Amino acid sequence: MYTTKILSLFIIASLLLFSCSSQDITPLPDQNFNLGWLFAKGDKPTAMQINYDDTDWRKLNLPHDWAIEGPFDSQYNARTGGLPVHGKGWYRKHFKIDPQHKWKYISIAFEGAMNNTKVYLNGELVGERPFGYIGFEFDLTPHINFEGDNVLAVALAPEDLASRWYSGAGIYRDVHLKINNPIHVAQWGTFITTPEITNQEAKVHVQTTLKNTTEGNETINLVSIVKDENVVVTTENKEVNLKANSDNVVVTDLRIAAPKLWDVEAPNLYQLETQVWQGDTMVDVYHSSFGVRTIAFHAQNGFQLNGKRVDFKGVCMHHDLGPLGAAVNYRATERQMEIMKAMGVNAIRTSHNPPSSALLEICDRMGLLVIDEAFDEWQIGKVPNGYNKVFDQWHERDLRDMIKRDRNHPSVIMWSIGNEILEQGRKEGWKVAKMLNDICHDEDNTRPTTAGFNYYPASFDNQLAMQIDVVGLNYKPNGYIDAKTKHPDMILYGSETSSQTSSRGVYDLPITGELTNTDLQVSSYDVINGPPWAYPPDVEFDTQAANPYLLGEFMWTGFDYLGEPTPYGGRDNSTNGYWNDDWPSHASYFAPVDLVGLPKDRFYLYQSQWTTAPMVHVLPHWNWEGKEGQQIPVFAYTNAEEVELFVNGKSYGKKRKGVDITKIPAEYKGFPKGDYETKYRLRWDVPYTPGSLKVVAYTNGNVVAEKEIKTAAKASNLKLEADRNAINADGLDLSFITVSVVDANGTLVPKANNLVQFRIEGDGALAAVGNGDSASLESFQVPFIKAFSGKAVLIVKGNGQVGEIKITASSQGLEDEIITIKTE
Repeated sequence: MYTTKILSLFIIASLLLFSCSSQDITPLPDQNFNLGWLFAKGDKPTAMQINYDDTDWRKLNLPHDWAIEGPFDSQYNARTGGLPVHGKGWYRKHFKIDPQHKWKYISIAFEGAMNNTKVYLNGELVGERPFGYIGFEFDLTPHINFEGDNVLAVALAPEDLASRWYSGAGIYRDVHLKINNPIHVAQWGTFITTPEITNQEAKVHVQTTLKNTTEGNETINLVSIVKDENVVVTTENKEVNLKANSDNVVVTDLRIAAPKLWDVEAPNLYQLETQVWQGDTMVDVYHSSFGVRTIAFHAQNGFQLNGKRVDFKGVCMHHDLGPLGAAVNYRATERQMEIMKAMGVNAIRTSHNPPSSALLEICDRMGLLVIDEAFDEWQIGKVPNGYNKVFDQWHERDLRDMIKRDRNHPSVIMWSIGNEILEQGRKEGWKVAKMLNDICHDEDNTRPTTAGFNYYPASFDNQLAMQIDVVGLNYKPNGYIDAKTKHPDMILYGSETSSQTSSRGVYDLPITGELTNTDLQVSSYDVINGPPWAYPPDVEFDTQAANPYLLGEFMWTGFDYLGEPTPYGGRDNSTNGYWNDDWPSHASYFAPVDLVGLPKDRFYLYQSQWTTAPMVHVLPHWNWEGKEGQQIPVFAYTNAEEVELFVNGKSYGKKRKGVDITKIPAEYKGFPKGDYETKYRLRWDVPYTPGSLKVVAYTNGNVVAEKEIKTAAKASNLKLEADRNAINADGLDLSFITVSVVDANGTLVPKANNLVQFRIEGDGALAAVGNGDSASLESFQVPFIKAFSGKAVLIVKGNGQVGEIKITASSQGLEDEIITIKTE
């Protein structure tokens, strides 16, 4: 137990920077360099200089996203979230390095900065990187002042419409200071594969890149140790001669007896400890995590993990964390993945950019498969300031760096070279696809390449699909069969599917396939597709089941995200190419989970297909004042055999899944407008009577699940439920508290929009608030928010002190509610 992680980081930094004895070559761990930065927005041409006056700059810790702080404003584009994602910003950090480190190699590593980054040390430019999603490392050694103050200055200049979604702005991922001996393992310096696996033994093949920054050739011993939960399972010692001023690649093979396989059900991980010894002194130690597993892709038998077929039950995920913005937070990312797993998800596509290291670490630990995606644009742009502007200069470096960083993660099973790239429509587009494919294979020949194609058959006619190993089709449920007929040896899957839109807790009557809501919401009966490429999930369920050669699907998207407010918003021919006539809609409606992580009804539709633990869900809510006696459509989703509906105790009969067919309105490209017959939804039309709506699910005649919704009376109370009642005090860990407006019996008031205020006392602070309303302009940064469909979410963090956080929620006319979160 420790008082505060923040204090610990300061202590570690102090020890590392100031307490080394003369010529001490003890390996130093990478330092988290997130604390104690200064920040200012605006054009400051001389802010890189060491004597620049930054006394009035804002003090903060990283990761930081300045755009999420707002305000929402129609002058900013709704496509990028209606938030200030563009402009100029500066970060500065003052630090000292002990003179005893003069002979060492000192570097700074950024996991990501958004974007057009320039890094200065003591007024000297040490490097720049335009792509905001890629990690990079710069050598600081020549510019370090060992006798006094050093100033690291970072200039960022993100541009408007540099992406098609909310990108965030700032140094939004972690930063690390590295103080290495002249001989050390290079950045991302191990490449671990498991080419031979049996029940008795696994071969572990390791390529280690050692950097020798000395002027002479050196002889070292490379010791590779494989551990299973800190228990050594195998080791190898190799003497190596290193060339001067060079990166040297050393190959080592180890054997693991009776290996524990990494699998989606049992994600076992091993650790490789790489030690570098000069004589009797260890000069570097480097740690890598990996898994023992095999992957295989077949044109007829799908994807196989460790020799067993696994169908992709996947979602595409943008990188923002809703009200927290783009700033990476481990717990918030972990919570997203927990919610996805509860829905039945087993695979993630990182759309449309390299993900955070945190996401991949979590997927490794939780057993989630990953498609690691590099680009949304190649040479032809989709937005005015997209990646196309730097593609020619940077694509190879960015792609190779993504692969080097991520190649040891067992969760990563494919490298995606692009999404819906416009070169699909060009006769010469295949040349770019081949070039990127070849880079992937050169850097890592153990995983296949892929891409998401939305132009069909253009991507085939122009030969782009023939340049990659596994072909992804976006929104082409009718294209699978045609593509497979023409190319029987092609490996196919749905790289983006459905794009259904809806708003949590909103229901429009009568049920139609048209947008009828006048307040920028979308009915949660889940029949309104919105964009012309979209279609109900049921269509993909049927298509995947009927074509077992398909690997599975990646539904768009797992979580709602900031920006791209489809089905609202669009284009015209104005100077910036976009318009905001549906303002204030500024976030997507695509997902089965809203912006703050609250499930919509569609969450349970996917759960009914992707999970086996008995479940049943019923919709809509049961508050239809003024519609007494009118027929209300009631739907149930289940993975059981049949469901019985009760209204105030009266049975309206049983319906069998797969037997009783429900018609829903549907329209998408390649499918005529009309009713779609689905076997995944059960429907009853019953007269509305206030009281109870209950569904009971049966398998083999036995009750296996049930769910009840009651008519709510007048709102009288607030209800607070925390996802965790104890968190680390470090200021990084988070507790997500769901706020519900309820009546005196504790029943959710489904249409409540009360303004809820929060008082946070004790050893904590506000991290963010939100309500999941894509058309709400309420700030994420203040301690109050209106409920949306009866709910909102408060996010709190510790302040570095062990103790407790007391949260009081209040709303005019309602009783206060208090919850306490421990900080440890």
